[in-house]
Amino acid sequence: MRSVHARLAACTALVLSAGMLLATPAAADRPAPPHAAVEKPATGFTPPPATRPAPAAARTGGAPAGAAAAAAAGSRVPDPLSDFDGDGVSDLIYRGWDGNVYTSLAAEGGGAFNGVHSEPPKDIVPIGNQDAVGGGPEVLMLSQQGALTMYADATPTSAAYAWRGYGWQIYNKLFSPGDVNDDNLADLLARDTSGNLYLYYATGKRSAPFSARVKLGPGWNAYDQLIGSGDNNGDGWADLYARDTAGNLWFYAGTADKSRPFANRVSAGPGWNIYNTIVPVGDDNGDGSGELLARDAKGTFWYYTGRGNGTLSPRAQASNVGGWEGVPQFGGASNNPVAATKEGVLARDSAGTMFWYRSRTNGLLSTRSQYGPTAGWRGADYTHLASLAPDNWSDIAQLFDNGLYVDGAYVGSGWGVYNALVGPGDLSGDGKADLLARDRSGDLYLYRGTGRSSTLASRVKVGGGWGSFNKIVGAGDYTGDGRADIAARTSGGDLYVYPGTGNAATPFGTRVKVGSGWNTYTKLVAPGDLNGDGKADLLGVTSAGDLYSYLNTAPGKFGTRNKVGTGFQIYNAMS
Repeated sequence: MRSVHARLAACTALVLSAGMLLATPAAADRPAPPHAAVEKPATGFTPPPATRPAPAAARTGGAPAGAAAAAAAGSRVPDPLSDFDGDGVSDLIYRGWDGNVYTSLAAEGGGAFNGVHSEPPKDIVPIGNQDAVGGGPEVLMLSQQGALTMYADATPTSAAYAWRGYGWQIYNKLFSPGDVNDDNLADLLARDTSGNLYLYYATGKRSAPFSARVKLGPGWNAYDQLIGSGDNNGDGWADLYARDTAGNLWFYAGTADKSRPFANRVSAGPGWNIYNTIVPVGDDNGDGSGELLARDAKGTFWYYTGRGNGTLSPRAQASNVGGWEGVPQFGGASNNPVAATKEGVLARDSAGTMFWYRSRTNGLLSTRSQYGPTAGWRGADYTHLASLAPDNWSDIAQLFDNGLYVDGAYVGSGWGVYNALVGPGDLSGDGKADLLARDRSGDLYLYRGTGRSSTLASRVKVGGGWGSFNKIVGAGDYTGDGRADIAARTSGGDLYVYPGTGNAATPFGTRVKVGSGWNTYTKLVAPGDLNGDGKADLLGVTSAGDLYSYLNTAPGKFGTRNKVGTGFQIYNAMS
């Protein structure tokens, strides 16, 4: 979260009435809310080694056995997509909790990549060397608002800006399988929110790196994880894997046919739902087949080597237990990327002291840290929001003296008519997070975000009857399509998910009942994605103070509750 002073200095305060936005400067004598936002405690992370085979000796001399076989068969072995140090082996690149990008080299080392990111990437897609200029690979970074940027000639710590395109927020997943059409350039696959898969062929031109998209077909929303694996059957063509919501892994072999670039799927085995993300690492061992790293619920990496026929060898542990729990998004990872939703939970005790619990990507929360001064949040009417600005930090909205403040910056007046605020993320499909507000008559309104925390567009009425819910929450995607959704609980304890449509005029589809008995919880919290699989989860607190998590196991469905904490009865508010 950026400092209050930085936001006040950068943003012009606007007066926002209940129905319209007026560009009127804030009065100099307007009282500031007594509960100003502060910086959230940072969490450090030191990447452990990911145990993988050392770069094959043949890579610095002769061709490895797999490459030789492929050459004899008339095919070839493409270069790794993320080899930042030039040793012939793919390295890891990832976004940290602080929003910045880091590398971890297979041979050891790495570090911060391209400095501090004012607009942290939602996702990172390594895509290999895309032209004859320079020797390093290229890297794509996707912003929350849909800007796709290509950085060229990457090293372990830097890369040069090369190109940017816009409108990519229509997709919930971008990934590269490698070279699909035998031109020595890795291509790009994109799945939209309706489940259609598209292929963008690489052009080799930095000014226009991709050709017009080609539709491959519908139905790819059956998978919650998509993995571009390179060549895994020894024919030199890029392949891919897909995991369905039951945990079955499927293999799609490349065909070298532009009209049908991937063959029918073949089973690669069940049981893959024990992993929250899968990261392809190319041909590590020099046998011509790609390898995978898979992170389990504890944050441990497991290593799978390709057998050359689309199947994978039994796994081997590739890191210390829990060593990689601190990474919210890996480059090239299989999960739907999430960013700018929530990265944890705020809880206020009866004395008015606020505490911060960070998500750990293993389904648990971190040890609490005090957030602001002791008793500094007593009496505050606050709501924890998904970030309204693309800065990777969730926001705090406060209703004070009929006005709305976000992270201490004044938004506008007339907000005293509302008794509930919800910030679930982007509901309108433009990549910018939005705000929901319910008035005392039960009418729900949508305020479209502008990409800044201090301004919102004019409200649009969603509908009436929302007063029947005693809790409305949201922070990310519950249905697996990449759109933000909300959950709402009736006074009788029934819980419903309202799927987002990506249309501001009608932002929700037909509701789906999750279950009954949710009134057993005195507090219902939307913390965002707790376990790093790209799907939003829920938390509930009983009157006795027991904290339970409900992890999203399949689109719109939640698994059996897990007890993840005690003593939470000391808080009078959690969000």
